[in-house]
Amino acid sequence: MISAQNISKTFNGKKVLDNVSVEVKIGEIISIVGPSGAGKTTLLHVLSTLDKPDPDDKTKLILNEKEIIKLNDDDLSKFRNTQIGFIFQFHELLPEFSAIENVCLPGIIKGDSHFDIIKKAENLLKSLDLIHIKDQKPSELSGGEQQRIAVARALINNPNILFADEPSGNLDSKSADILHNLFFELRDKLNVTIVLVTHNKELANMADRKLNLVDGKWTN
Repeated sequence: MISAQNISKTFNGKKVLDNVSVEVKIGEIISIVGPSGAGKTTLLHVLSTLDKPDPDDKTKLILNEKEIIKLNDDDLSKFRNTQIGFIFQFHELLPEFSAIENVCLPGIIKGDSHFDIIKKAENLLKSLDLIHIKDQKPSELSGGEQQRIAVARALINNPNILFADEPSGNLDSKSADILHNLFFELRDKLNVTIVLVTHNKELANMADRKLNLVDGKWTN
């Protein structure tokens, strides 16, 4: 599902990632941990196609059997929209839109029919016990509700892979527990592959594998 080889990334002359390689199987949940500044978010951004690695003939990034580095910008955008879901520490919901409108946005970008998008969004909100707040704005929701709306948005286009960057970093312990368990329910129901960057020890230890990144390299 994910095959990354010799991934490096340099910012202002500093190598943030140093020839990192990782393989993730279909339906696997991995957590990436490490100290601040270790390169965790940078790696997540490269793996999720939000950023590009340093050019190198030895570098490969394959997602769902697609060689990502060889895709042009249009094909990459289409791939990202249809096959990858993103969940961030700050939910990134648009404040002027209702909960269900936020969930629908990736489907609108994809070009699905309005009827199909609304139906799918409502089904997602029902499955996440959020249908009762579908017409509320983000400012009217709790942190946990906002983050679950962000999860629904990430799932609207039926992605094969979810990338999450500190998804429970701004949640209270109860909301964090609900979100953590949700990831594993999604894996069991949808066989989605999930890559998590987290400082939350409980979530990190729940994953099938925990990988430790220090100074841009894997360590034991």
